[in-house]
Amino acid sequence: MLTRQGRPSLAEGIALGLIATGAVSVAIGAVVAVASAAFEVFGAAPTVSMPVHDVQLTALDDVPGVSAATVDSALVTVSAMAGGARWMLLLETALPALATVALCAGVWWLGISLIRSRPFRTSLGWMFGIAACLMVAGSLFGQLAGGIGRAMIVQDLADSGPGVEDVLWTLLVQFDLAPVGWAFALALIAGLFEIGRRLQRDTEGLV
Repeated sequence: MLTRQGRPSLAEGIALGLIATGAVSVAIGAVVAVASAAFEVFGAAPTVSMPVHDVQLTALDDVPGVSAATVDSALVTVSAMAGGARWMLLLETALPALATVALCAGVWWLGISLIRSRPFRTSLGWMFGIAACLMVAGSLFGQLAGGIGRAMIVQDLADSGPGVEDVLWTLLVQFDLAPVGWAFALALIAGLFEIGRRLQRDTEGLV
C-alpha cells in the first residue's frame, strides 16, 4: 500500500530493495559464469559436452526391467582445440548471459523507480525492449554458436582419425524456444511502460 505521500510503505520498500539487490546478484552471477566458461574453454584441455548417437549404455544390460539403454551426450576432453571452436563455445554461454544481465538491469531500475514512485520512465521501456531483443538473439544465436563449435571439433577429430563421425554428431543444434516466449512477454512489458508513461504525462498535464 502506498503512503499518503504516494510513496511505497516501509515493507514494500524493503521488498523492492531485496528484489533489486537480487537482480544485481543474478547479473553478477551471469558475469562470473561467463568468466568461468572462458577459463574452461581456453584452458589447455577443455572438457566439452558432445552429442552422440547409436551408443549403447552397456552398464545397464544386466539390470532387470531394462530392455535397452542409450546415451545422447558424452563429456569429451579435447587436448587440442581450434581457436574458432573455443570462441563459438564461449559465445554459447556469453550471449544468453548478456541477455540475463540486460534483464536484471531492467528489473533493478524498475525496483529503484518504484521506490521513488516513478515507475513509468522512458528508460524502462527501452531497457525491457533491449532485453527482449537480446533474449531472442542470445538464445538462438548462442545455441547455434554452440552447435557450430561442436561441429568444428568433430571435423578436427574426424581428420585425425576414422570412426569419429560414427559416434559424434557432425552438426546437431537443438533449439530451445522457451526464451523466445519470454522475450515476447518482455516486449509486451516494454509496450506497457510506454503506454503508462504517456498516460502519466497526459494526467500530469491535466493537473
